[in-house]
Amino acid sequence: MFPHTFDWFAYLVTAIIVRLAFFGISWFSYLAIMISIQQFILLFTSIRFIIPTRYLLGMFMCIQFFIGPVLAYNGLDQYQYFLYKMRIPEEAYFAYAIPAVVLFIIGTHIRSGQYRGEVIDQKRIAVFVDRHPMLPYIFIGMGFLASVVADRFSAELAFVFYLLGSFKFIGLFMLVLGTKQLKLLPLVLVMGTIGASSLASGMFHDLITWTVFTAAIFAIKYKFDFKIKIIGLSSFMLIALTIQVLKGSFRKNLSSETNGTNGAETFAKLVEQKSENGGLFNLYSLASSAVRINQGFIITNIMHTIPDLMPYEHGKEMMLIIESAVLPRVLAPNKLNAGDRAIFSKYSRIPVAPGTSMGLSSLGDAYINWGVFGGCIFMFFLGFFYCEILNVFHKYGRDYPVLILFTTLVFYYPIRPDCELQTILGHVVKSLFLIFVMFQVWKRNFFVPRNISFKKTASPPNPLSKGEGELKTFTW
Repeated sequence: MFPHTFDWFAYLVTAIIVRLAFFGISWFSYLAIMISIQQFILLFTSIRFIIPTRYLLGMFMCIQFFIGPVLAYNGLDQYQYFLYKMRIPEEAYFAYAIPAVVLFIIGTHIRSGQYRGEVIDQKRIAVFVDRHPMLPYIFIGMGFLASVVADRFSAELAFVFYLLGSFKFIGLFMLVLGTKQLKLLPLVLVMGTIGASSLASGMFHDLITWTVFTAAIFAIKYKFDFKIKIIGLSSFMLIALTIQVLKGSFRKNLSSETNGTNGAETFAKLVEQKSENGGLFNLYSLASSAVRINQGFIITNIMHTIPDLMPYEHGKEMMLIIESAVLPRVLAPNKLNAGDRAIFSKYSRIPVAPGTSMGLSSLGDAYINWGVFGGCIFMFFLGFFYCEILNVFHKYGRDYPVLILFTTLVFYYPIRPDCELQTILGHVVKSLFLIFVMFQVWKRNFFVPRNISFKKTASPPNPLSKGEGELKTFTW
């Protein structure tokens, strides 16, 4: 059982320090920063105890709808291309964004109980892997095969193989949690493959999200202490920041390469060039790349367009989104496409060049349909929907303990709030259906009795840390 206390005194001291350090920022920006800090503390503390799906949902929301806009409103907007600037006053934006995000976070936690759908039963997973020692390797092989052949099918079938490609991570997680010794070769192969594919395509979302989930699994297995988590966090932030700074230039160079240079060489060349020309993390590089974590500029363009230039949709656009997410194209031939540039430009009035993809996001779609008040209510129910999905995993995970690992498959895409809502919901629906079918077909294989007896064995050795530590501040 985890303590349900939050160190409010330390948080209050932090709040005072932030206010004094950034005295010139508005109270809207200050509130956005403090909510983000709270979500970060909860996420950081939860690492080593659970798969922190709810905290990841909240933290990513805060990064793109709070931190990015705060940076833009407080000086970095001057470095942006005019179409990527905030289009409405700060108070008007945050008057919608803050309550909408907070209600979303509350919705994800309102029926979370003892972290339902996020707690792993390591002992019973170890029993499962011991009974089926080849299954993790089958999952990894299936994932590799699906990733290779995905591009050879139409969009509908390709998405199924895209989901199956993520099974290699489920197989890796089974090996990490279910075996006593660390399997280095599968780890290197799985993480190396996602890194190579990200460098080849110039798309790093999958690399970042799967790295976070993989780190959470390792932290649970080896009980990472505070020091190890700080080292891991610092390394992750350095890598993520480097990717954000170089991503735009990297994609341009990647598309124009004709001499056979691969993605890794191109990326390394850019790092070297940036380091020679004023440094990798100079003010201009950081400021110009800040737009990549700022989904707020799209929301402000939507709010600038609706209702002054277009009326609210009153649910019409949302029904199209749900239809696109749930129905196959054979039943809904006019369903929205992933990265639909026409609908994006319609509501944001931002022209999108071919090959570029932007999403209205759940916050944007909520406002398009119901405005500020209705949009906030929708965000609460979206969070509640995610919460109930985790509750279902918790319920059936008591009989099928390995099922909890599949929550990463369902949520690794929704935790990215910059994507189109129809694609997010489509991913959730299709992944849930795939998991349901698989567990129905092989129900007996995945079942592990609740009353199974365990031999007393020593805890797995932690190759990185000696300290056990206790969870001191962990709650919403």
